[in-house]
Amino acid sequence: MGSKSDVLQVGTNELELVDFRIFKEENGKVYEGIYGINVSKVREIIKYPKLTELPGVPDFIEGIFDLRGVVIPVVDLAKWMGIKTPEDREIHPRVIIAEFNNILIGFVVHEAKRIRRISWSDIEPASFTSGQGVLDKSKITGVTRIEDDEVLLILDLESVVEDLGFYQPDVDADFTVDTFSGMAMVLDDSLTARKIVKDALGKMGFSVIEAKDGQEGLEKLEELYGQLGENIVKELKIIVSDVEMPRMDGFHFAAKVKDDPRFHDIPIVFNSSISDHFSEERGKEAGGEGYMVKFDANVFYSEIAKIVRSHIKQAS
Repeated sequence: MGSKSDVLQVGTNELELVDFRIFKEENGKVYEGIYGINVSKVREIIKYPKLTELPGVPDFIEGIFDLRGVVIPVVDLAKWMGIKTPEDREIHPRVIIAEFNNILIGFVVHEAKRIRRISWSDIEPASFTSGQGVLDKSKITGVTRIEDDEVLLILDLESVVEDLGFYQPDVDADFTVDTFSGMAMVLDDSLTARKIVKDALGKMGFSVIEAKDGQEGLEKLEELYGQLGENIVKELKIIVSDVEMPRMDGFHFAAKVKDDPRFHDIPIVFNSSISDHFSEERGKEAGGEGYMVKFDANVFYSEIAKIVRSHIKQAS
């Protein structure tokens, strides 16, 4: 997975996905489910390892294994999604080792196909039912068409981590939080993540404007400029943006904002579940003043305060 940096340019509004398959048996027929996970979250793909079973855990946790000194839990995605795996089909499972929110976890898939490059503008937010029964859309972050008019579903694997209790957002600071006046904007396609960030920014004294993706973020900036004119730079103290969002991702949004002389001086900080170093570098290239991994209150409050104070100095 080492060639990411020389292919994906910042601001292209593209992402690379690992295309993997999960087979499902329903009413005597076998269906092939096509799914994707962002390459930025994939450490490696391995053959099914020898696992140590854990007592008293949900049945979709297959067990744990040691990967070069790190103990990694392995989740059977088919079981987690409530899918019945065909018994008479030969399957050669692979384990995708993923990393997000600084947590490593393995996901069992039936086949790992290829890497696809897709534009975020071709990804629709999940709000659908499947012809093969209703899909729990809380487990799907987006859908996109691929060849032969097939649909690829982007899975929300963070929700597995939350289901398991591995990831608990740390929302309380160990210190007295600095307070400011003015506005902040938060971009995130997850309602839960937006609420956490909005509440944190509210504690810092900001009135918060919300957007669910980069496209809506640009529209909200235009609206604000219509109201405030050039004062927008003094009033809007910070933009906190997720990276992965349908229609327009955070990097593309930031590149557009920094390209616009009206908004260029408004600081942007990324707040993402992607915890690889490469994404942090891409965030800087896109014009971000900071990059945080979701969600640690102490880091959030101190980073936002530092960036806002620096912005106020420059604006005055």
